[in-house]
This record gives sequence, structure tokens and C-alpha cells, in this order.
Amino acid sequence: MITYNDLEKKVLSYTPFDVRKLRKAYNYASNYHKDQLRASGEPYIIHPLNIAYILTCMNADMDTVIAGMLHDVVEDTESTLDEIESIFNKTIRDLVDGVTKMTKFDFSSSKELSASNLRKIIVSLIKDPRIIIIKLVDRLHNMRTLEYKSLEKQQKKAVETLEIYVPLAYYIGASKIKDELENISFKYLKPSLYGDINKQREDLKDNTRKILEEVKKNVFNLLKKNGIKTNLEIRYKDNYSIYKKLLTNNKFETIHDMISVKVIVKNEKDCYLALMLIHSMFTPINNYFKDYIASPKTNKYQSIHTTVFGPDNRLIQFQIRTNEMETMAIYGLTSYWFKYKNNARIKMQEDLEENFQFFKSIKELDSTILDNIEFVSLIKKELFSSNIYVYTTKGEVIELPSGSTVVDFAYKIHTDVGNSMVASIVNDEYVPFDYVLENQDRVRIITDEKAYVPKEDWLNYAKTTTAKNKIREFLHDEKEIDK
Repeated sequence: MITYNDLEKKVLSYTPFDVRKLRKAYNYASNYHKDQLRASGEPYIIHPLNIAYILTCMNADMDTVIAGMLHDVVEDTESTLDEIESIFNKTIRDLVDGVTKMTKFDFSSSKELSASNLRKIIVSLIKDPRIIIIKLVDRLHNMRTLEYKSLEKQQKKAVETLEIYVPLAYYIGASKIKDELENISFKYLKPSLYGDINKQREDLKDNTRKILEEVKKNVFNLLKKNGIKTNLEIRYKDNYSIYKKLLTNNKFETIHDMISVKVIVKNEKDCYLALMLIHSMFTPINNYFKDYIASPKTNKYQSIHTTVFGPDNRLIQFQIRTNEMETMAIYGLTSYWFKYKNNARIKMQEDLEENFQFFKSIKELDSTILDNIEFVSLIKKELFSSNIYVYTTKGEVIELPSGSTVVDFAYKIHTDVGNSMVASIVNDEYVPFDYVLENQDRVRIITDEKAYVPKEDWLNYAKTTTAKNKIREFLHDEKEIDK
């Protein structure tokens, strides 16, 4: 069980912070939660203490850690935001406000209340991404202790976690949180299937342990011989990821990335040299090669993936990346606390606005959709459902909802590109504007600023709300000019 002393020790391991303020926050939360118990029967303070501790494992700044400690006091006790600001500071007040749920008295139905709270969580990224991080950690600890809830609440929380919190964790690149949330949710939603997959996975680990240790040893020696310092780690696909693969007609034994060896090297040059050396040792399967260093995922994940024929005809995936890429792969946006320390919050916000596509989509939907229920529905449909990834002519990866057309692509690039589009080329062939894009399509939009576009029928071609809104806006402006 985590204690306050554990928290204080962890904080001092990465920052020379004056822990008297942290102790004050702990005492404040303990006082307000003193008469409350968790469903497990434990004192309630155990929960915020764990939230604060998990945040320190990410090297979170002290305002964030303290806000994690205080995250439930306004929602569940007589504490007020004004009091928090007067005792601590305005930043902590704003962070606590961001994670505090709205009350039912402001809404006509529980559905509207739920949608409003979910919207508040999602759009908090626009204000301060640390709010999302606190909320994800809050959900993570609640899921870890879900066993004490009723079956109905377990399944409700698990569904909500998969629909909202897992996509949010993915989009900010926090795979460590995402993976755990997925697997806990899976365990409660499909316990029998979870158990079956877990047994197969454990059997696979037992049957391949010696082989993989030999592979690891041989690769390490080969890289060392060629002057590459490396750390190697064997990884088995987690239960929920296996389940998703099985849904697409894969069999357990044919999942190509069931077994992975992470190869962590010093720099990007060594990544490609390591790739060459590994291919000299094992025969690669070309269909399963991905260079996410040259073309990062939309959440800034970078790595080289190659699947090879290993010993005993075992398929083994190698994931080759630098230490910095590894940190980003595990922690995502939260890794900025390791890299930028006191400037992390500013860097998070700047990078979200400039380089994360989903952030722009959320801002656009938030600015155009007033109804909370409709907003959450569109977020689930257009951002948190299955997506495709296509390329610009410059090699940039563009993420779109499945079923999107070239019209959606054009408006995703820029409003002016959509409004002046006169032709579209996919994989070097001209296609109509209602052409539905597929994964890995290469798309080129031909524009003409003098052309009289878009047309009314483009509304039938567009799938995304953003594209439809931009088309309607253009058509409305044109009508106003004609009056």
C-alpha cells in the first residue's frame, strides 16, 4: 500500500521541491475525506494518494501532483475552489476545477449530465493538457480497484473506459496507461475469453522463453560486434490486443507480432544499422515492415517494425528505436516532464496545437457543436472509432475516420485546399470526389483558386463534420454575395 512517505520520497527523487506544500495538500485532502470510505472499505484518502504517486512516476510538476491529491475534494466534500486557490494557487485551482464533475442540478437528464462531463474532460486539452493526464490517472486507479464495485458498475465503467479514456490515452501517446486500461476493461467485459487468451499467452511464453533468450543473446552480440550499444527487451502482445487481432479472422498462432523484441539504441543512425544487421541474421517478411521513424504515427510514436522468421519458424517482430523514442512510446505527452521539466506544460500545449491532428479536430468540433450529447456522439464516431491513415504527396500521415472521402482529406489539410479543389488523385489515378479512401492511400489534391467550388452535392460526399461545416460555410457566404 502506498503511503505519504512513499510519495514524498518519490517527489524528492526528481525535484528539490519544498515538500511542506505537498504535506499541506495531503493534510487538506485527508481532513476533507476523513469520514469517507472507498468501496473496498479503505479510507478514501488512499485513492488521491495513489493518483499523486502515479503522477510522480511520470515526473509530473508539483502543481499537477498536488492537484491529483486534491482532485476529488470539491466534487465530494464541502471544499471550494476559492479555498483551494487561497491556500495553494490559481493553477492548482484550475486543474482541480478541470477534473471536477458538474452537478446534476444544472441538467435536465442524466444523459445530458454525462455528456457534459465527458465533453468537459475531452476539451480540457484545449485549456491545459495536464487535466486530461490527471483524469486518465484517476480512471486508471479506479479501474485497478474495480473489483469492489457491482457487476453492473464494472461493465458500465469498462465500456466507458474503452470508448473515451482509451482513445484519449492513445491520442496523447500514453501507451502504458492505454494498455492497462484496455486489459482491465477487457477482463471485466469478457472474463471467460480474457482467461482463455491469457492462458494461451502464458503457454506461449513458457514454450518460447529459451528460444527468445538465445535470439536476444545473438542479436546483442551481433550489434555489439558492430559497435552498437543496445538494450534488448522481450515483449508479448497483451491480451486485449490479441483479442482485437482475433476479431479480424486471425488465428492465435498466425499473429505476426505476438512476440516482439525491443531493440533500444543510442541514435537514429544506429536504428537503421541495427535493422540491416538483424535482416542479415533473420529473413524478413516484407509485408510486415513499417518505418515509423521516417513516417511517425499521428500521436508521435516512432520506431522501426520488422517481422522475421525466427528459430523453429517462429514469427518474431523487432521494434527498433532510440531511448528518446522509447520514452515517448511509453509515456507520450507525459514524457515531456522528463525532457523539459519546468517548461513541460508549455511544450505540451505548443506541440498539441502544432503537431497533433486530433487536437485540431477537437477544437473545431468544440467551436461548432453546441449540444453536448451531439458533441460526444461525433467525437466517438469521428475520432474515437476505427480510423484510416493515408499519405500526402510529401509523405505526411493523415488520420481520418473510416469511410472518409477525398473531400474529407482536402478539408483536413486546410479549408482553402477544400474550397479550391478541382481534382483528386489517389495512388497516381484520378478519382471522383466521392471516392472512399483506404489505409495507406497516397492522395494528391489539385486546386484552382479561381474555380467556383465547392458544390452543393459535396455535402453528400463528406463524412466528417468538419468538412460538412466548411462546405456549408462556403455555400452560405456565396449566397450572401449573390444577394
